[in-house]
Parts: sequence; C-alpha cells; structure tokens
Amino acid sequence: MRLGLALGYWGRGPSPAHLELAREAERLGYDSVWTAEAWGSDAFTALTWIAAHTSRIGLGTAVAQMAARTPTATAMQALTLDHLSGGRMRLGLGLSGPQVVEGWYGRPFPRSPLTATREYVDVIRQVLRREAPVTLAGRHYSFPYAGEDGTGLGKPLRPITHPLRADLPVLLGAEGPKNIAQTLRIADGWLPLYWSPGRFREAYALPDRLPDGFLVAPMVRAQVCDDVPKGLLPVKAMLGFYIGGMGHATRNFHADLMARMGYEAEARRVQALFAEGRREEAVLAVPDAFADEISLVGPRERIAERLDEWRTGPVTDLLVTAPDQETLRTLAELNGQGPSGGSGARPRP
Repeated sequence: MRLGLALGYWGRGPSPAHLELAREAERLGYDSVWTAEAWGSDAFTALTWIAAHTSRIGLGTAVAQMAARTPTATAMQALTLDHLSGGRMRLGLGLSGPQVVEGWYGRPFPRSPLTATREYVDVIRQVLRREAPVTLAGRHYSFPYAGEDGTGLGKPLRPITHPLRADLPVLLGAEGPKNIAQTLRIADGWLPLYWSPGRFREAYALPDRLPDGFLVAPMVRAQVCDDVPKGLLPVKAMLGFYIGGMGHATRNFHADLMARMGYEAEARRVQALFAEGRREEAVLAVPDAFADEISLVGPRERIAERLDEWRTGPVTDLLVTAPDQETLRTLAELNGQGPSGGSGARPRP
C-alpha cells in the first residue's frame, strides 16, 4: 500500500503549509500528492505550483470537477502538466452534485450522470491517444458541436501537442453502486471519499476481484495525538459540512453513503440540523464511531494497529490528509518506507 498526500482545496486563502508538506512527503518517499477544487481555488494551478517545486512525487487531482471544464479542456490541462512534470500526472475526476453544478457552474446537472461521466472519459481518452480527430455524437457532449444554436462550421480536431502518455491514469470519484461499477469498467482507478476497512464491501457493493492494476485510493484524515475525541473534531467538521451542506435534503450523495455504512438515522439528523442553521450541533451530531472508523487518529501505537486493517483490503494508495509533518513521518515509518523511498517519477498506470 503506497502513501499519498491529499491537500484538498484552499479555504479563505492559500495555506503556507501546503508546499512544505508536499516537499516533506516527497522526501519521506510518499508516492503522490493530490489537490482538489470546490468553488474557490482550482485543482490544476495549485498542482502545477507543487510540480515546479518537486521532482519525483506523483501529481494527482482528487478531484477535478467535470462541470468546470469541457472534457477537451481538462485533457489539455492534464497533458500539459504531464509534460511539464516529466510524466507524473494522474487525472482524478468527479461529477460533483446538483447544488455545485447548477449553483456554481451555472449549467444543468446531467439527468443521466453515468452517461455524462462515460462520455467525458471517452473524449479524454481520445485526446490522449491522439489517433484521430476527436469525435463524439453523445447525449451530453458532441464533437464537433451539433446543437441548433451552433454555426455548423465546427471541424473535428486532434491535439496539436503530442501527449507524453496515451495511458495517463484516469481515476474517478464515485459513491453510488452503479457509478462504482462503471468506474471499474472505464477508469484506471477509483477515489472513494469515505473508507471503512470493516464496511467497504457493504457500502460500495464491490466485487471480490478488481481489474488487474486497478487503483483504489481512498482519502483518510490522519493525526498523531493523545486526545482521540479532540483529534476527531476536524473529521466531524468535514463530515458535518459534506453530509449537511453539500447537497439537498432529498439528494445528497454523501448522506446516502453514510446511511449505507450503517448510520442512516444519524445522517438524517445531521442534515436536519444543518438545514436549520444549527451547524455546530450538526458537527457534534456526527457519531465519534463513524468519524473514527474512516480516519487514523490517536497515539502512534493506535494508528499502527489500525493501519494494518487498511492494508487487508483492496486499497493500493492511501491518500493522507495530515495537519503536520510529524504525522506524515509517523505514517511513513509505520508503512515501512524511508526518506526518498518513493516509486519514482512515473506513476503506475
């Protein structure tokens, strides 16, 4: 099981700690570093900055939002950064939800999300292969554009720049069983949002055997500390926001996932409190047990014992969100790797 560093997206402004965490992760032999986006900082600019200040560590988006860019624009950014970094890029994509897609990007959330995702990945694969001009007569995307409001002058094109790798890894963030099943068919890897070593099969309906070489890269909040309940508070704050605020009461993928993981009543209570504006109560209503089973928080000995549980399943890459370098070092030591012990510049496809 490889380790990655998940930096997420910015809050009010850029974190001065992110670059130093990325450099320390590279020194410690972490295999990858990942950035994200919501409705503030974008994923690719921050990742490019990190790429310019590192030399070996893999670079990933976890996740870049599909609604933010056309698939060809996303492919352009991925192939550009792959060239500039010497083949370190991994493209993680997510569809997001109706509230963000329609509220922030000002476009309709697809009525058939699986089809939209499949078409998006198809176009990116075509760009990266560069075997022929990009063409697609899809339900959500058409290349050339074929809408009634077009000029009819569009011409099929292929990228001027030759991609460094036709097999640049594409990973998908997926939560629902049908979306996960499709991810296993069309992607090189999967980015689960919550992962419980003891509940992942029932939560995600995973088959016993995954495709050869398929990447499973969940995110986990980690912190070395003596006070476990206090260390779980940032996990609960994140869960309260995603479960209560990142969706509608009738359509919230994160709340639905928490329900499938055995906490349905608690998920609905968090949603209700958040909707009433009682955000602090919503955070406190997140069960410590749920926050604990999807994180690695506590003294070194406790983390060591629980890390073994994560290794027993299909996880290939553990993407760690850590607030300090001590936690990064502890996980590297517990995972049996030393400084500069990563897998090199080329990501495993």
